[in-house]
Amino acid sequence: MQYSLGVDAGGTYTDSVIMRNTDGAVVSANKALTTYPDLLEGIKNSIDGLDQSYLEDINIVSVSTTLATNTILEKTGYPVGLILAGNYDVPANAGIDYYTVVQGGHDTKGLEVATLDEEKVEEFVNKVKDKVSAFAVSSYFSVRNPEHELRIKEIVNKLTDYPVVCGHELSQDLGAYERGITAYLNAQLIPIANRFIHSIISETDRRGIDARLLMLKCDGSVVGINEALEKPIESIFSGPAASLVGAAYLENLDSCAVIDLGGTSTDVSLMENGLPELTETGAVVGGWQTKVKALRMETSAMGGDSHVWVRNQKVNIGPRRVIPLCVAAEKYPGFIDKLKKARAPSKRQLTENIQPTKFYITTGEEPINLSDAEQRILERIEKSEPASLNEIFWESSASDMYLNILVQKRLVQAVGFTPTDALHVLGEYKDWNVNAANMGAAMLSKFTNNMGVDELCNHVKNEVTLNMSLNLMSYVLKGVDKEEIDKILRGDYLTHFKLDVPVVLIGAPSRVYQDKVTNIIDADVRLPSYAEVGNAVGALVGKGIKRIEIMLKSVYSKSKKRVVVFYPGGREEFPLYEDAFEYAKDLGHRMVMDYMTEAGLDKGNVKVDMHRNDITIHEGTGIPVETNLVFIGIGMPKAKKEIEH
Repeated sequence: MQYSLGVDAGGTYTDSVIMRNTDGAVVSANKALTTYPDLLEGIKNSIDGLDQSYLEDINIVSVSTTLATNTILEKTGYPVGLILAGNYDVPANAGIDYYTVVQGGHDTKGLEVATLDEEKVEEFVNKVKDKVSAFAVSSYFSVRNPEHELRIKEIVNKLTDYPVVCGHELSQDLGAYERGITAYLNAQLIPIANRFIHSIISETDRRGIDARLLMLKCDGSVVGINEALEKPIESIFSGPAASLVGAAYLENLDSCAVIDLGGTSTDVSLMENGLPELTETGAVVGGWQTKVKALRMETSAMGGDSHVWVRNQKVNIGPRRVIPLCVAAEKYPGFIDKLKKARAPSKRQLTENIQPTKFYITTGEEPINLSDAEQRILERIEKSEPASLNEIFWESSASDMYLNILVQKRLVQAVGFTPTDALHVLGEYKDWNVNAANMGAAMLSKFTNNMGVDELCNHVKNEVTLNMSLNLMSYVLKGVDKEEIDKILRGDYLTHFKLDVPVVLIGAPSRVYQDKVTNIIDADVRLPSYAEVGNAVGALVGKGIKRIEIMLKSVYSKSKKRVVVFYPGGREEFPLYEDAFEYAKDLGHRMVMDYMTEAGLDKGNVKVDMHRNDITIHEGTGIPVETNLVFIGIGMPKAKKEIEH
């Protein structure tokens, strides 16, 4: 009998499940802490907790992760140099440290409008190559002609050995700046994706698992591991996509809303008639508008391990994730003593990074471009035990700015009080050290507006519940002001919201919140078996879906009519529309099938549909001036042993 292994790496936990191929039943499941910066240990621990007798019969391994989403939400991506060719207007508040705009670009016909300024490209690359880890490229109308993007890629490859991501490789949609942002974020994530995927490959090889490797994309479909390495941007929201697909599968529902309470974020998505609802314009994450086709989602940076901090007597939750005090006490033997002896800062010193319950530990990442002050602080933080604020700033006043920079550079990780700690204090979650959680709550409550320990922890729990409910209703009530929804949820009215579809909760602590969400919203709120590893289940039950868009466009030059076929990665010209159409039709099918082969999907089980939209001058007559063809292929993963036979 054959089995499949699903692995999901989240911000807090790495989950694993084994499913029987014949009937899709879960036969073994386990959770282990995600480990930073080396994910391999967490993956190893997660798989170690499974029933080892099944491993030799694994023939499919499929993975998902929230690491890409968390990286963007927490603003801890790797530095990237962005090169834009054309008439770009970059917003002043874009938040991009290293970018340049050079002459170049094409028009709607794919014809060059300006010669590429190669000298300026080389000047920029040489200027920033010691400050970045990758490059991203976008040129005007590269979806009509990518030659300038490809030439810039050649120049970067000549001057550096860094990865280069081109906008046309990720999206065929118009919107040059958004394609540039998509390429920029993709380049930020390459080191993280490489580390995650190679950890999976290393661990399966070490165990002798001979299986086809797949990864879930953010639209709920699976992709071959090679493409996942090249396009980590498509794993943005792959964790929430996994939770949506997994929740619907576990509850056997064609339509449902799903709330995924993770360590870093709370995510809401919808399955309707067996299909995830996708964004119309591309995924938005961390304020960035991308061109990535992803499921529509309502997300917020508030999860089980979000940092709970106090300033001006007000309790704040998030946006950054920290190691909970209760977890740190189990992980580091000397932490309880440090917590007892920690010296609290004054009320006027309090910031998100400077709190009575805040500690720091190094990640082991290699530091680059540190100032003297940053270097001094980093030297006082150990890797073996979290350092308290008084240990870090023993000879100077606390500096929020330098701590913030070190966190953003992924050089240190914070420990602090979280909703997970609050649940331990309330006795509703007891997986970790309750004593550490109680001590942290007592320390933090002294800086609130006369809140006792239980009142503080109930307040945190209520805020997480309200945030879950707000995300859910904001998703369903599309276009309704979020502040108005929040006002109704928090108000004392003689009415409340009602939902007509089941709501499925996914995530380790979700069982604690089931009744509270039901009290706020009138809905069929469900908690499936294996809810705590629902994402790992979702990683296994996604289908292979590939979408190819090809456009035929009539163009005139020197009184001569040509039909141009624009396809991902190139263009071809034909004198006759009929020849162009046949070429496009064959090319679309071939590109879908080539993708399915590369992804390890079963070609014999692939169904390819072609959707055609013609634009004519006079409706229903004459040759179209433009034809848009969309090819959608759907297939099921094929096991490696099936491929070899």
